[in-house]
Amino acid sequence: MNSSGKVALGVLAAAATGAILGVLFAPSKGAVLRRKMRSMGAKEVENLKDKYNEFSEKVSKNYEKVKDNISDFANKAMSKNETEVRTAENN
Repeated sequence: MNSSGKVALGVLAAAATGAILGVLFAPSKGAVLRRKMRSMGAKEVENLKDKYNEFSEKVSKNYEKVKDNISDFANKAMSKNETEVRTAENN
């Protein structure tokens, strides 16, 4: 990982830590705090599900593209070989 990636990761970790500590030390009742934390957790779970679904779709699309490219390549190679065999048989 390059240095800018490490810096970005550090900033994100610090922001997450600050958000968690801010919620934990905020002057609110325990029930309100727990409700806030559940709400935040539910939002993050939904966010992660969305990101996973996007990732899964991209992987599926890329898999199909690669599969089609390999199939096309194999068909072209077989066609070329058949042409070469016919040419060799005629000579």
